[in-house]
Amino acid sequence: MTARLLLVDDERIALRNLEHVLSKEGYQITATQSGSHALDLLDGQPFDLVLSDMKMDKVDGMTLLRRCKAQHPDTEVIMITGHATLETAIEAMKEGAFHYIAKPFRLDEVRQTVAEALEKVRLKRENKALRAQLDAFAGRTRVITRDGGMQKLLDMARQIAPTGCNVLITGESGTGKELFARCLHEHSGRGAGKNGGPFLAVNCGAFNEELLANELFGHEKGAFTGAIGKTGLLVAADGGTLFLDEVTEMSPAMQVKLLRAVQEKEVLPLGGTKPVKVDVRFIAASNRDMKSWVADGRFRQDLYFRLNVVNLHIPPLSQRREDIPLLAQHFLDRAAPLMGKSLRTISDEALALLKAYDFPGNVRELENIIERGVAICQGDTLEAAHLPDDLRDLSIRAFRRREGKVIPLEEQERDYILWVLEEAHGNQTLAAQMLGIDRVSLWRKLKKYGEEMG
Repeated sequence: MTARLLLVDDERIALRNLEHVLSKEGYQITATQSGSHALDLLDGQPFDLVLSDMKMDKVDGMTLLRRCKAQHPDTEVIMITGHATLETAIEAMKEGAFHYIAKPFRLDEVRQTVAEALEKVRLKRENKALRAQLDAFAGRTRVITRDGGMQKLLDMARQIAPTGCNVLITGESGTGKELFARCLHEHSGRGAGKNGGPFLAVNCGAFNEELLANELFGHEKGAFTGAIGKTGLLVAADGGTLFLDEVTEMSPAMQVKLLRAVQEKEVLPLGGTKPVKVDVRFIAASNRDMKSWVADGRFRQDLYFRLNVVNLHIPPLSQRREDIPLLAQHFLDRAAPLMGKSLRTISDEALALLKAYDFPGNVRELENIIERGVAICQGDTLEAAHLPDDLRDLSIRAFRRREGKVIPLEEQERDYILWVLEEAHGNQTLAAQMLGIDRVSLWRKLKKYGEEMG
């Protein structure tokens, strides 16, 4: 939207000069020579920025500044005066003025100061919008997203949550598979109310075969020398949900044991003689291409079908870039109080770098980057300088398989060109310059992509 500016100066020529210069910048201008009239205008409509003379009859600039900040805290105010003193500048700043310009002012200084003030207004509004979106997630679900594809996944998760069917969640490491599993549990009868069952999780790749068997199935007292008895997770999760993370890392022998537990709903602890009936919902997850693992014989087909009643595939963060500002703000809001910091916002430059990065570590990597930035930042805004060097240099680009297959070079080129075009805000001439090719070549490629896509 076009920025709305209110100009107030009792000197007619100075006011006209300001109006002329700022109108040429494309701003929507309202101008008045009266401070009293300016107060009436502020009562009737909000402005993005007010530029006011300091010395005026009846209603001076300081009165206007105080009223503006009381009524419209997000509106920035720039004070202009021919009586430039350090004392008046300090007083104006204490009252909330964005900046202080002395007459006779330089036009380039006015343009730059106005642009900086409006950028601050934009960042504050964007920050408010992000917080409003984050508030909308409070108490509803742990998965934070505004991506259309992720919203569809969440809708499906909420639909299947009450059914109790087993679910297989796939996706790269760090995309939030366990969060989706918790979402399923919390929206099911198993996770609701005082009588809801537990949500227990185990990383199948963190144990060898013997330890994993003991963790899942437990053992009876005296099952081996010194054994005092242990309840396995399958029994402990009775009435609730068991999340099997990285399930493909199980040995073939463990897959057989798990298959029986999933199929028969019973567990035989080590050293036991009588099976124990359990009511457990299984949610499994893997960052592997499960179909290829089944085809290669590395994962049992019968167990795969038992676990894969419904499949939820979570896309990498690089495919849902609009989530990056929302997640970054969420992680900043969470980390800053824990570290005793007063950070509230992320600069536009830092957000641009984050959105351009491929995040091979996905959401988990973004969280680590923001926590690192919060730790070293001393101000109230996370700047580009607080991001890791390799991210600022954009020296890391992630190349991923798509549906288990390596992406052809031509398709990689298309994705890259479309990304550069997006960075150039659709300006084909600028995009061609950034790519190092002529505009005709870019036009031919875009025409070809358009024909291929429909």
